[in-house]
Amino acid sequence: MSIQLIRHRFTADEYHQMAETGVLRDDDRVELIEGEIVDMTPIGPRHIAVVNRLTQALVRACGDRAIVQIQASIRLGPHSEPQPDVVLLRPRPDFYETAVPGPESVLLLIEVADTSLPYDRTVKLQLYARAGIREVWLVDLVRNHVEVHLEPVQDGYQRSETRGPGDRLVPMALPEVSLSPAELLG
Repeated sequence: MSIQLIRHRFTADEYHQMAETGVLRDDDRVELIEGEIVDMTPIGPRHIAVVNRLTQALVRACGDRAIVQIQASIRLGPHSEPQPDVVLLRPRPDFYETAVPGPESVLLLIEVADTSLPYDRTVKLQLYARAGIREVWLVDLVRNHVEVHLEPVQDGYQRSETRGPGDRLVPMALPEVSLSPAELLG
């Protein structure tokens, strides 16, 4: 006899209420994926260093053309609120004080991955594609390259390119910004 478990899917609003009431603490490393609260993998020194390099390079290169958001939520519908490593957002006077940014605000999304690589490639990339995020960079710390994913469709991205140390990274939404994978990977 098999038993089918019924899971309760949380909404993003319920997720925020759990944080406001203390059920989720500020230091809990979790994100809401498809209605489930998922523990995020621990990040090591190299991951932190790459996020720091990305932050510095993007803040300098983008200036006022984008808001550089680091390891904070974006809302991808009523049941998903992941926390990508870096997101370039459309500028807003309130800096998103009144609402969590949604897919329409995302110019570029970047995930940095080593141990989370399989999860980021399968679960998160599909989630971003379904939400219509136009461009995602997956910084692969294992192979020391950057995967650029473009043209979202329901089950993933139609186009994926790999950029290595000698290449340039240019976001579609900000063609005047150009970064070197070598300088980001260290």
